[in-house]
Amino acid sequence: MPMDIRTSMQDMGRRARAASRLLAGASTGAKVDALRAVADRLDADREALRSANGQDVAWAIESGVDRPLVDRLVLDDRAIDRMCEGVREVAALPDPIGAVSELDYRPTGFQVGRMRVPLGVIGIIYESRPNVTADAASLCLKAGNACILRGGSEALRSNRAVADSIRAALEASPLPADAVQLVPTADRAAVGDLLTLDEYVDVIVPRGGKGLIERVIRESRIPVIKHLDGVCHVYIDDAADLDMAVDVACNSKTEKYAVCNAMETLLVADGIAGRALPPLKARFDQAGVELRGCERTRAVIDAASAAEEDWYEEYLAPVLAVRVVDGLDDAIDHINRYGSGHTDTIVTNDYARSRRFLAEVDSASVMINVSTQFADGFEYGLGAEIGISTDKLHARGPVGLEGLTTRKFVVMGNGEVRHR
Repeated sequence: MPMDIRTSMQDMGRRARAASRLLAGASTGAKVDALRAVADRLDADREALRSANGQDVAWAIESGVDRPLVDRLVLDDRAIDRMCEGVREVAALPDPIGAVSELDYRPTGFQVGRMRVPLGVIGIIYESRPNVTADAASLCLKAGNACILRGGSEALRSNRAVADSIRAALEASPLPADAVQLVPTADRAAVGDLLTLDEYVDVIVPRGGKGLIERVIRESRIPVIKHLDGVCHVYIDDAADLDMAVDVACNSKTEKYAVCNAMETLLVADGIAGRALPPLKARFDQAGVELRGCERTRAVIDAASAAEEDWYEEYLAPVLAVRVVDGLDDAIDHINRYGSGHTDTIVTNDYARSRRFLAEVDSASVMINVSTQFADGFEYGLGAEIGISTDKLHARGPVGLEGLTTRKFVVMGNGEVRHR
């Protein structure tokens, strides 16, 4: 990238806007063929991908990057296989673009409906995993959007290699190569410039740690699809099946710790706490999970004392806050006060209480008798996701193809004119 980052970013924005207009009219067949070509090209270029990734991994190790982050960075043959398969899966998804719904005749004789259309240009800012470059590009392409991608500095060479393969495939396809552009610098100024390109970019999607997302929220002049925290809850009602409650709660926490849909606070109704907390503690002890409990919790089991800040905490680690509540009303009040609007579940056999929980908990995903770890685009049948949104406008929850589109009104008539 030339020294003048601002000028370069504006040029990328102009080219992305031009590409988005061509993509908006692309046929489903053209998009499917292009995505299959992208998958084939990534497969054929795996030696170059591995070589670039090896440099990134070596740099990360030498720089003292934490081992779990280094592991996420690795792009070996297995990871490349999954990346290629992911692109092919997106190619096979139904195309949302052009679908007309709610078509109805008006008394004046014409028809009014709503058509699904692309958002336009999407800026995606992400960290670590280089497979996100392929995932994000393929989802944007299938939904008819151009994208400007800015990956983390730790994966710069890997992301360049992946983006080069994608653009090479697009250059041999009917779709414009500028539909996928990667910011080729680790300079943080490029992020700041991207966030001000409201003339060209329609929406920003940040994927990464809290610091990144806070910066994007603070600086962006463009609408943002994001979630800041994943403070997820499981509430065990006193009408719950005890075995089910233990299984759901333990899986919600321990299936994976460092994911945004992991349970961070367990709420237990007072009427079942004496029976539920001992087997829960036994399972969590076996998994090596540290429990931090309220006074009522600590009266039943051995746990560290929970502080007020624990109820707000996204641990992303084997640490769990536990609170005994009076019942459903108390649980809902706690979730709506301390939660982040991500994912919350109730375990109960009481139908009326479950329906109240669905209606009154203000989160993107609200569940009954299901592990919070299922809050995922693939598990929801979206095929793939570009992230999870806790916003209330536009997309909410896992953001798949439909979340990367909007709708416009279409009106079809036969020469009708209006007389007031």
